[in-house]
Amino acid sequence: MPDYQSLTHTRWDCKYHVVFIPKRRQKLIYGKLRKYLGEIFHELAKRRGAKIVEGHMMIDHVHMCISIPPKYSVSNTLGYIKGKSAIGIARKFR
Repeated sequence: MPDYQSLTHTRWDCKYHVVFIPKRRQKLIYGKLRKYLGEIFHELAKRRGAKIVEGHMMIDHVHMCISIPPKYSVSNTLGYIKGKSAIGIARKFR
């Protein structure tokens, strides 16, 4: 039996498999950027009440299994994570 989480009136176990791909599938994710992305993705997910269950970073894309509470939409949560991480990357690496 899965380990369900609960809110006030619900018990839930919502997990989604997500893939991020940079524009034109550029091979950009390596070295310091790779380490930074791992930390920032976990921090941003935690801010939204989500949890990254599993993730793999390849050189040209990111696979992520993320658990999001049902009170937040998937697109809203992932838009937040992608947007804030892009701003952080631009500030730190460019």
